[in-house]
Amino acid sequence: ALPIYTPRRGLIEVKPLGVIWGKFPEFYSKKNTIMFDDIGRNFLMNPQNGLKIRPFMKAHLNRDKDKELLKLSQYLKEIAQLEDFSELNHKHWERYLAKKQGQ
Repeated sequence: ALPIYTPRRGLIEVKPLGVIWGKFPEFYSKKNTIMFDDIGRNFLMNPQNGLKIRPFMKAHLNRDKDKELLKLSQYLKEIAQLEDFSELNHKHWERYLAKKQGQ
């Protein structure tokens, strides 16, 4: 994580994907990278590549009910065949998945 200052939030930590893209440009870019997190501000430097997931709370109580990562894996399988998924609106990933699975 990298600390940055924002006028609205003050000093916050973000996860800049540019570090990975700079170190491994032959493998990773904005076209093939998605970051998952339950804290949206972590995507501040790369909003198009961020996908906000629901937090996993009370694991000992919700283990059998939580299907977030299972559904997310289905979304990733759907978009993996795309040449460039940086133009997708990951905010609506569940809607995209439902549409694709309904075909």
